[in-house]
Amino acid sequence: MDVLERLPDAELEVMQALWAQKAYPASSGELMEALAGKRWRMPTLLKLLSRLEERGFVRRDKDGRSNLYTPLVRREDYLAAESREFLQKLHGGSLPSLVAALMDSKAISQKDLAELEEILRGGDGGA
Repeated sequence: MDVLERLPDAELEVMQALWAQKAYPASSGELMEALAGKRWRMPTLLKLLSRLEERGFVRRDKDGRSNLYTPLVRREDYLAAESREFLQKLHGGSLPSLVAALMDSKAISQKDLAELEEILRGGDGGA
């Protein structure tokens, strides 16, 4: 998949629940547990998983009567694609413009700045 399409919020929540699983494949029941706070019903989850399968984000395997799901897109790859698009769309691709906007809105703390500085110097920034 060369260009990752942006996922609607509900599908992204399902992907985040799948990415958070300790092992793959994950059952729809395990995903339902991870999404317990959403008050979704199983048919809603299955529809969202079906859409994600159609988009190429997940693979579904049958295990008897159960469906098991494996992510086909890594979380890191999706985040990188979304971040690039956000930066391009809202800041014309300018990272300094984004940082300045965050600084102006007080969204960046001194700790964040120290971590960014560490990353720019080649460290891992505690990640």
